This record gives sequence, C-alpha cells and structure tokens, in this order.
Amino acid sequence: MIAPSRFLAWLFVPLLALCSSHLLADTVEAAPKALHLLDYIGADYPATVQAGKVTDESEYREQLEFTRVLQGLVAAMPDKPEKAGLEQGISALHAAITARQDGADVARQARQLGAKLAVAYEVSQAPVITPDPTRGAPLYAQHCSVCHGDAGAGDGPAGVGLTPPPANLRDAARLDHLSLYGIYSTLGLGVEGTDMPAFADQLDDRQRWDLATYVASFSADPTAASSDKLYNIADLARQTPSEVQVAEGPQAAATFRAQRAQPPQVKRGPAQLLDYTAATLDKSIAAYRAGEHDQAYDLSVAAYLEGFELVESSLDNVDASVRKDTEKSLMAYRQSLQDGLPVEQVEQRLEAAKAKLKVSAGLLGSDGLSWSLSFISGLLILLREGLEAILVLAAILAFLRNTGQQSAVRSVNVGWGLALLAGLGTWALAAYVIDVSGSQRELLEGATALFASVMVLWLGVWMHDRRHAAAWQDYIKSSLVGGGGRFGFAILAFFSVYRELFEVILFYETLWLQAGPAGHDAVLAGGATALVLLVGLAWVILRGSAKLPLALFFSINAALLCALSVVFAGHGVKALQEAGIFGTRPVPFFEFDWLGIHADAYSLSAQAVAIVAIVVLYGRSWMAEKRRVAVS
Repeated sequence: MIAPSRFLAWLFVPLLALCSSHLLADTVEAAPKALHLLDYIGADYPATVQAGKVTDESEYREQLEFTRVLQGLVAAMPDKPEKAGLEQGISALHAAITARQDGADVARQARQLGAKLAVAYEVSQAPVITPDPTRGAPLYAQHCSVCHGDAGAGDGPAGVGLTPPPANLRDAARLDHLSLYGIYSTLGLGVEGTDMPAFADQLDDRQRWDLATYVASFSADPTAASSDKLYNIADLARQTPSEVQVAEGPQAAATFRAQRAQPPQVKRGPAQLLDYTAATLDKSIAAYRAGEHDQAYDLSVAAYLEGFELVESSLDNVDASVRKDTEKSLMAYRQSLQDGLPVEQVEQRLEAAKAKLKVSAGLLGSDGLSWSLSFISGLLILLREGLEAILVLAAILAFLRNTGQQSAVRSVNVGWGLALLAGLGTWALAAYVIDVSGSQRELLEGATALFASVMVLWLGVWMHDRRHAAAWQDYIKSSLVGGGGRFGFAILAFFSVYRELFEVILFYETLWLQAGPAGHDAVLAGGATALVLLVGLAWVILRGSAKLPLALFFSINAALLCALSVVFAGHGVKALQEAGIFGTRPVPFFEFDWLGIHADAYSLSAQAVAIVAIVVLYGRSWMAEKRRVAVS
C-alpha cells in the first residue's frame, strides 16, 4: 500500500541507525536516501510550523531528527567539490527549523539542497523511458488492488484490520505532497513499520515508473491535461502538485496532476531504448559493487530485455555484425556477474558493452527510423519469423492433400486459425490485463520453441515411417480416420504458428513506436509485402510437392521437419538464456541465426541432442523396415 509521506521518511531512520558511516562512505547509495529526506522536509514542514508556531509537535521533532540524520549522511558521502557546500546547507536548514522559520522559506531551502545533491551525486529522479499508465493499470490490479481497492480508495479486502490502514490513493491532499519519484521509490523500497511491501524484486525499474503514474491518476482530473503548457518528464517526476500550485496557481497544479498521471508520450526511438539499457547497466554495476550480486544480475537481464532487444531487429537490418557483437558483449557482462568475477574485470566487460551500445546508437540514430529502414524492418520481421511456420504448415498440408485426407486438412486449418486468435489474445492480455515482462516473454518463447522442436521431430520420423504406400494405407485405416492423427496435426500447426506470431507482434509493436507516425505507412507496407511473399512461398511448395512421388515427397518432408527441429532447439535455448534462466558459454564456432546456430556451448549441445535423437529414431525406423522386408 502507498503510505503518507511521513511513513516514507521513517523508512530510512532504522536503516540509517543500523548502517555505519564507514559503510556509507564507500557508496553513493546514501544520496537517494538523503534526497528523499530533503523532499519530505520540503513537502511537510510548511504544515508543521505556521506563523512561527508548531502545529504538530511530534512531526516537528521528526523534522529536527531528519536534519540530524541528513548531516550524518552527507558527512559520510564520498568527497566531491560540492560536499562542503551541501554540509553547510544542511546545517543552515537545521538552524532554520530549530528557529521555526517560515514554512515556505524552509521548503525552498530543502528543495534547493535537493537539487544540488542530485546533481553532485548523479541521482536520477526521472525515468529514462516515458512511463505509460496503461502498462501500470494491470500491475496495480495484480499487486495493489487487494489492499487499496480497485478504485484506490483503500478499501481492498486484504486491507481490513491493517494498522495503519492502506492509504486512500484518491485523497488529493495527501498525493499532492508526494512526487512521482517519491511514489516510485516507495514501490521499490516498501514502507518500514507498515504492511506495504517492497516490490523491487518483483517489478523492474520501468514497471515501477508505469505503476507510479497509474497511482497518480487516482487524484488527477484527465480533462485538465489539455493545456498550452506541457511539463517535461523530469519536472513531472521531481516536483509535487503542491509546489506547482504555490508557484503557478491552482489551474497549473490541476494541469500538472493530469500530465504526471498521463505523461505526454514521446516517440520511443532507438536512442531512448539504448539509453535505458546503459542506465540500467550502471545500476547493475552499482549493485554488484555493493555486494548485491543477485540484484546486479537481474538488472543486467532487464537492461537487455527491456532495451537493447527491442532494437535488435532494426539493427540487424543496418549492420547484423554490430548487433551480434553488442549482444555478445552484453551477455559476457551478464555472465561475469553470474560467475562472481572481481569488480575490476566486471567493469572492463561493462565498458566494452557500453562502447558497443554507442556504436549501435550511432547506426540507428536518435530521431527514429528512416522510411526505408522502417519498410525493410517491417518486411524482414514477418518474413523471417513467418518462414519457419510456413514451412511446417506447407509441409503438413501438402502431405495431407497428396494423400487425399481433406478432413485432416480442416484440422490443421483449425489449429493455425486458433493460433492466430491465441496470439492476438496473448498480446491483448499482456497489453491490457497483466504485464508480461521481457523475461516472461523470452521464457514463453523458449518453452514454445523447445516444444515445437520435439513436435516437428516426431512428425518427421512419423512421415519417414510411412513413406511407403502400403504403410500409409495401413495408417489411414488404423489412426487417421479415427481422429487421433488429425488432433496431432492440429496441435503441431497451433504451436508452430503461435510461437512465431507472438514474436512478430512484439517486434511490430516496438517497430511501430520506433518508426513514429511518419514511418507507420512504411511499416505497414513492409508487412504487407512480406505477407504476399509468404503466401506465394506456400503456394509454390504446395504446387511443387503435388508432382513428387509419394515416397520421395515423404522423405523430403521428413528431412525438412527434422532440420527445423534442430533449428527450434537452438532458438529455444537462446531465448531461455536471454531470459536469464541460465548463463552463456561462448565457444569458437560459426554462427547462423536463421538456422538457430549460435556459438554457445548450451545452444549447440541442445542441437546436438536433437541430432542424436534424429539418428536414433531414424536408425530404429531403418532397422524396423529391414526386418519387415526380410519377413516379406
């Protein structure tokens, strides 16, 4: 639950009491804590002291205590040229509170100190990627509504009897004293002394910002967002509505509330996504230095999945070698974290990865994709991902039509038709109901690819066993007419199409944002061209296969499907590696992405297992046929 700002401040008191100044001196983690206390003082002191008189004695004592904690925090921070000025400023702030000076003056002092501290110790108070409350809505329903209620009124079923009770997120007076950054921080750290948990391990950086904007929407009037004035994302994240009201008036505050709840969406071009990757990698190495190895690894996974991976397709169309080199360097950095290498070696790999990111950013540009690159990307995404599914479907359909099994053809059509619906349904579910993280997306893709690998291998061997007319006729009489075979074909058609469709939707969604309005027509044109090419390819395969002798046709199809089994095995393992399920082990070997061949021991081992399975199963089939010939 989101608690009032005083609870946010108290979060740090027990932590600071337990931490020695020696530990704090070796890290800048104290800077965000100090910044939070300054924000708290700036927001709550004016209501604590009015006209030189204390209106809330306990709150006033807290303000004095926080300034003393601030003095210790700043004194323990690493030396910088600005440190002495910050220490003097904290002392002056403590003196002003002790003297019960005017609330507006003290708040201004606190805010000015906070701005100086953020610059000196490089504390980012704004998101790299513009938050999206539509992504935050399913997160709220999943994690927050049980306590705070569906409408944010603090009346959720799990909140009954809690002390303190869940905050009423529709209370504008309370939310006006919290910045968007403050809400974001609370989501990550939780609130000491309450039932508000920390979500840093469950929600990544981008998800917490998305959720913060959705929480802010409970106290905002959406109609006030339309104004001649647009606040930038840094101001929307750092400032509070109460500060804006004092400085600019009630109308400006209403506009500010509405815009921070629905930040103006800028085009998410490649530069923004790569900046997100670099910023998250910086957080990762900071966590590693602090001994938080698991958190460092999780951040490195998020840096790849929520940033670089989303521009891979576009980068492939510009310079595939740069994409591969950048991906390898990011994976090498991630592996160094998992292996627990010394900090110096980890930092070297990080610098190499960031250098590759700069090269990638230079190739893609900062203002989005050109018309030609948008068209090529739209063309190749669908062509590349659809080719594997088309090969499987065309092989099955040609096989069934050549053998006169129209009822089984209908089953296959039902299978891939249901896959289309399931793919679109998964996309809608991920966009509007629950939030599918990059890790979950890759996990789904990897599991589906490995399942498809097993299925196409089974079908290939199955076709090989029935390549002779007599064996095929026996199968028709025993199985296919009864429906069992038709069900297997439908299942294979479903997973072959579903796996590719989900990835296509993901890439097109990202490409749409990167291309921007000017490139939308190019993306659509590229996709339409790819669709025509895929349909033509399927027609050529179906028409050409009809002229082949049955035994030769079966053998060709069986070989094709077994080859696809090896390809799917490589793709599946790579997707699981990208999801962070297990690490990478680069080996000297050639690479061929279209065949799923990657210079990695795990991926190659999976493909070796698939090849061994093919040899064993085909060997069994050959031995069975030899015995059958001998008997006859």
